[in-house]
This record gives sequence, structure tokens and C-alpha cells, in this order.
Amino acid sequence: MALARDSYGDCLMKSFGLTAAAVAVIALATAAPAHAQRLNTGATGSFGQVRLTSGFEPDPHTVSVNAGGAYDAAQADSSCGGFIATRPSFSLRYRAGDLPLYIAAVSDADTTIAVRAPNGSWSCDDDSGGNLNPLVSWQQPASGRYQIWVGRFGVQGETTPATLHISEVGGPEMQGTSGQGPDFTLEPAYGAIDLRSGFTPDPHTQAIEAGGAIDASTLGDSCVGWIAQAPDYRVNWTAGSGSLPLVFSVQAEADTTLVINDAEGNWVCDDDGGNNGLNPAITFASPVSGQYDIWVGTFAQGSLEPSTLNVSELYAQ
Repeated sequence: MALARDSYGDCLMKSFGLTAAAVAVIALATAAPAHAQRLNTGATGSFGQVRLTSGFEPDPHTVSVNAGGAYDAAQADSSCGGFIATRPSFSLRYRAGDLPLYIAAVSDADTTIAVRAPNGSWSCDDDSGGNLNPLVSWQQPASGRYQIWVGRFGVQGETTPATLHISEVGGPEMQGTSGQGPDFTLEPAYGAIDLRSGFTPDPHTQAIEAGGAIDASTLGDSCVGWIAQAPDYRVNWTAGSGSLPLVFSVQAEADTTLVINDAEGNWVCDDDGGNNGLNPAITFASPVSGQYDIWVGTFAQGSLEPSTLNVSELYAQ
């Protein structure tokens, strides 16, 4: 009988052990961290969706979202940072044309952005938009669905208000909405001129102190150097019926760069494309009528450098 009682006790202990183990498994499952969950890449954005075709208006398209979440964005792709929700913040169905695509977020907090492109690749950023705002861009975007997550840097499980910014012109700072990036709405520092195709004398020249405190690389991969916030010069251009190009170039002893916001709202940049030394040049083969805002930068950050802007239909410096 003693043996039977011992066997019964052993059974009870084993049963108790199995029950305790089951409870522990359930508790671990319940307490599993949120970053162990899977992203729902197929879900419609929590704050909606939109269909946009290249050339859409108004540009930018903006959406109010809550940035942040409990999921570590690095689990989606090693290039991503911050904490995001498992469901996208917003879904963009985009029909591409010839224009680039910019997706950014603006917030008082330090935000991040993660975008899953139509081909399944990830584009992520933390501070490229300036003022701790994220910005990603595609110079030749594909048509399809862009799943967008707006996250928070260094803060898990908390959200903060943010504005999602979708544009074909540029990020928020490029459009002068933050007051910190190059702003074509400001008056040019060295004035403006109206030029018509066939103008004389050719080239038209303007002395400019090149340089500034803004890093031009925030405008795109082809942009370098340091520029001012306001344009240095503005050309109000009237195109002719002929096939002459419009050529902007710079002469300087220093290594200079060139940034232009053209008549169609595109940012165009150059470093050493001129004919002499380290001079920059930008040529519009079929220039359209409109406003061309011009910044002359210095390749190295520092003091302003004397330079001469040349506008021509014949050649670059």
C-alpha cells in the first residue's frame, strides 16, 4: 500500500509539473514582446489610403497620422530604425510618370519612416528631412503600392502626432514649409531678371557670393555643397520657337556647385560639369517658360566665395 501511495504521489507531482509548465508557456506567450510580432504588410494603412497619379495636385498630399508603435523597425530591414506599429500608417497607390517621388514626415518629436515599395524593397530614414524629420525619395519611382510606416526614434510603445508628406517636388524643407531648407518663395539675394530666348548680350552675368549654411545634399543624391536659404538669383524665362538650350554655369577660383529649382518645380544640381576647372554647369536642352531659381554653393563648408553666374544659350564656362 505504501508503494501505491508513493506511485499516486508521483503521479500528482508529475501532473502538477505538467500543469505548471503549461501555465508558464501560456504566460510567456502572453508576455511576448511586440517586436516579436509580424508586420502586416498587406493591410490598408491605419490612417487611410490614397490613389495618386504623377502630376497630382495639390502637391504635397498631406495626412495626419500618429507616429510610433511597439515594433522594432530593424526587424523589418536592418536599414530601418525607430519603433513602428505592425500595421502601416498609410497606403499609397501610385501611378508613376517622369517625376521623382518624395515621402516624408514632419513632427515636433524625433520620427522615422519606413516604406515598403511595390517591388518589396525597403527604404528607411531617420533625419534626412532636417530638424529630426525623416525623408525617403525615388528619382525613378515605380507604379504600385507603397506601404508607409511613420515611427519614433528611441521611444517604444508611445505615439506622437505627425504629418505625412507625399510630393513630386521635394521634401517639406525643400518647399519652404519648415523655414530651414532652401526656399524658392524667398526674394533672391542678388535680384532677378526677365530673359527671352535670343537675348543679348550672351552670356548674361551676375556676381554672387557663393556658399551658405544649408547642406544641398538633402535635395537629392546629385546635389552637393553648401548653399543659402534664399535663392541667389532668379531668371524669369520666356522660351522661343527655336531649339536653343538654356545654360547656367559658374566661374570662380573656389570649387563651387550649382542648384536650380526649374520652371517645372524640379531640383537640378551639378558640381564639376562646366568646361573649366571645378566650375559647375547645368543645361536645359528644351527649356520651358517660367521661373528658374538659382543657388551657387561652395563644395566645402566655410566662408563665402566670390563667383560669377553665367546664363547663356550658347555655352558653359
